[in-house]
Amino acid sequence: MYKYILLFGLVLFLGCNSSEEKKTTEEVIASDWMHAYQAISKFGDTLYSEPPSKKIVALYKDKKKAFEEKSDLENTIWFGRFTAYTGNYREAIQIYTEGLEKFPNESRLLRHRGHRYITVREFDNAIADLEKAAALIRGKENKIEEDGMPNAQNTPVSTMHGNIYYHLGLAQYLNNNDQKALDAFTKCLQTSPNPDNLVSASHWLYTINCQMGQKSKGFEYVKDIPSDLKVIENEPYLKACLLYKGELQPTEIQVQPDGTATNSALLYGLGNYLLCEGDSKAAKQIFEDIVAGSDWDSFGYITAEVELATKFKKKPTIE
Repeated sequence: MYKYILLFGLVLFLGCNSSEEKKTTEEVIASDWMHAYQAISKFGDTLYSEPPSKKIVALYKDKKKAFEEKSDLENTIWFGRFTAYTGNYREAIQIYTEGLEKFPNESRLLRHRGHRYITVREFDNAIADLEKAAALIRGKENKIEEDGMPNAQNTPVSTMHGNIYYHLGLAQYLNNNDQKALDAFTKCLQTSPNPDNLVSASHWLYTINCQMGQKSKGFEYVKDIPSDLKVIENEPYLKACLLYKGELQPTEIQVQPDGTATNSALLYGLGNYLLCEGDSKAAKQIFEDIVAGSDWDSFGYITAEVELATKFKKKPTIE
């Protein structure tokens, strides 16, 4: 497993605040996590974050300043999101945890903390947060969720409810709870007709049904997806859906793993297709290609890691 250097001190070098009513960032991010690494993989490897870009650091500092000036719900959420974007997932989790002490039963904080529990491979904690978030939004209005890092068209493609169900479905799948994962992704699909939501949810609905031996049922979710569907962010999932329905061939979508979330998502779709077609040897090679990359915090990487650890019984690394 590749190792990466954590940017020490990025969120520890913080300004002072003389007002007793305002928490300093130091107080907010104080946590029990004392390690330089962020997570441990299913193979026993320690996972470190790469140093963030200058752009991310600058944006992070803006969110930190806003939070220190006013630690309301919005600033807490954005401070936590950008702390995670710097690679400090454990500190982001702590920010959401302390935010929930101040704003209990806040579904948005649970949604974001649940997401980051997935990142650090704590699937039980992710499920607990996301199930609670799902219960809290029942009967409430769904809204577009603003992107942390806007896409090229500066157009958000997901909703608050959709993101809760999407992450819940993923956490359940990663925890080997296939039927519960199906239930969550089905609800996710119902939250929005947006093309990006359609292809992402449908990809997982096909994947899980296929893994459960219900390939024909999974096919129902992808059979009517057109090749010219206008997606903004989820091109890998569109291609995966077209592969599942037989409109694309594996040789048409193969890519070289380059440590990006986009390629890992596409490669995972290819590996899933091969696995469903009975070519487990080729599927295993695809999953191994993914985890040889550097994007250990991407969903494609995490799912490939779990597939290798569960379906292929890959042993933990002994150092």
